[in-house]
Amino acid sequence: MASFAAAVRDRLRTLLNIRKPRGHQRRGPRPSVGARIYWEDVRMTVQAGMTVELWGWLQTQGWREVLFKGDRRRYRDIATDWAMQLIDCPPERREEVLAQAIENAVARARPTEGGLANQRATTTGTQPPADG
Repeated sequence: MASFAAAVRDRLRTLLNIRKPRGHQRRGPRPSVGARIYWEDVRMTVQAGMTVELWGWLQTQGWREVLFKGDRRRYRDIATDWAMQLIDCPPERREEVLAQAIENAVARARPTEGGLANQRATTTGTQPPADG
């Protein structure tokens, strides 16, 4: 019953626009591989190969690590391919590659608990066979 009350309260706060803006986090150490980082409404997963220098550059652009376990904010996700292109590109092309990555970011269909989907849906191809 508490979850129902929390869901109603959350929806009411959204409808009445009673939300606290997210405060700015301080700069921190480079996140580990697999961690999520965000800037405004865009999010990406940290990939192997992200250097301390690249992380410092991203922080100057306003990127920070997602530190909230049950983060329910709605993000547009940057594809892994774009994250890898950002890691592999020379420093003079970073702004261009990052802008293209943000432009191609895709909104996820629904908020997920802790950034992990509880159910996986097949979006392309054939449906998996039913048991029985």
